[in-house]
Amino acid sequence: MAKIIGIIQVKGGAGRSTVATNLAAVLSKKAKTVLVDCDMPQGTAMSWYALRSAEKPTDNLSLVTARDHKELVSQIQGLNQTQDYIVLDAPPRIAEITRAILMLTDLAILPLGASAAEIWATTDLLDIIEEAKKKRPQLDYRILWNRYRSYTKSAQELSKAVHKELKVPNFKTKLGYRVAYADALANGLAADEWHDKNARKEITALGREVIRLLKD
Repeated sequence: MAKIIGIIQVKGGAGRSTVATNLAAVLSKKAKTVLVDCDMPQGTAMSWYALRSAEKPTDNLSLVTARDHKELVSQIQGLNQTQDYIVLDAPPRIAEITRAILMLTDLAILPLGASAAEIWATTDLLDIIEEAKKKRPQLDYRILWNRYRSYTKSAQELSKAVHKELKVPNFKTKLGYRVAYADALANGLAADEWHDKNARKEITALGREVIRLLKD
């Protein structure tokens, strides 16, 4: 059975597709991985994969799309026995497909930037996650700080406040505020394939952390 990772955030522009594409690429270097673009017709992950497959071999990485929750469930049923990891790039809204993702996911990653709007959106999302956990107690979910500026006092204070108020565990890894992530995405690459050593370290560390959590 595949391990399923959902990248979920209802606030647009939070970096879901950036996290999903990077994580799928990193995991595919370890095992067979499929990236499921659930944000159609936006299709950011689909566009990224099209660029990637034109530039380099994608032997261990494939992509499918799911336009609604029924198509998603059908795709997962077909992929569960053939893949090691399934990465779901969720849409930026609470919809039936979002709820379906939570019912299928082993580990939910909630990208969060240092903005009030993203924090408010995450508060709404946590209610849906708690509903899902009543049916699937094994569901693990964690905040991933994205576009994080570790050198600013406000970011550090906000991180502590969110952890205290939302009571959601964080990933140890934080993704910095780096142009490398946008540049890599635009070229069909992952940050560990780009020429920013800090971005490479961050995304490699995230991949290791995800693998460890899924083994626990």
